[in-house]
Amino acid sequence: MKPSILITGANGGMGKAASKALANSGFRVFALDKLACEAEDNVIPIQADITDAVSVKNAFELIRSKTDSLFAIVHFAGIYMLDSLVEITDSDFERIFKINLGGVFAVNKAFMPLLENGSRIIITTSELAPLDPLPFTGIYAVTKGALDKYAYSLRMELQLKNIKVSVLRAGAVSTGMLGVSTGALDRFCESTKLYTCNAERFKKIVDRVEARSIAPEKIAKKVMRILRKRNPHFAYSINRNPLLLLLNALPKGIQLWVIKQVLKSKNV
Repeated sequence: MKPSILITGANGGMGKAASKALANSGFRVFALDKLACEAEDNVIPIQADITDAVSVKNAFELIRSKTDSLFAIVHFAGIYMLDSLVEITDSDFERIFKINLGGVFAVNKAFMPLLENGSRIIITTSELAPLDPLPFTGIYAVTKGALDKYAYSLRMELQLKNIKVSVLRAGAVSTGMLGVSTGALDRFCESTKLYTCNAERFKKIVDRVEARSIAPEKIAKKVMRILRKRNPHFAYSINRNPLLLLLNALPKGIQLWVIKQVLKSKNV
């Protein structure tokens, strides 16, 4: 019987690419998403909302009826949000944590009975996770940073069961997420009441960060390499942006000054 892998966010760019690559490599893929993808050879679509406990439980029961073990869980499900940390609504604040962190927690907890000695968990965080975030991307970076810490804590615990946990800290990837980020920036600059947002200057930063985007198929290949390793490392990075790395190499006081000079309004 083919080894089985569960992929969350399987209807997104990275999830679709990974599902296809793994299915073509001899795995049976349970492709879980809120909007299920189409069935293909070795790809079984599972419709589920990772923020809903009943939905996750139903997905578990369905998958358990088809297999008694999972070789790996690969997490791609997540959302991007751009907002001011003092203007974001309570509902948006709760929502991004519930999806980006809570969803991973819920799926891992529910599917733990199907993980065995030697199973793997790969969690997609972000290149921002270990870095200082840019202004107004803080809420996204905080959730990904928390997810990174959660993953390390999980690795510490599950090593006792010989289950390997790794994070994939991906930079910009050519998926629908890039369009979401620029749209979110436009909406923020129009709606903020506290900041005279120099949208054009901030867009230049965002554009330069996202200009180095890679195809989701490269993410799929990276996942394949991690899964093939006998003893995978905790963290794997792909497409790290040199501008962000350079900024984070500076003392924090200089980082703050640089960003202030770039984004401050001429009217201030």
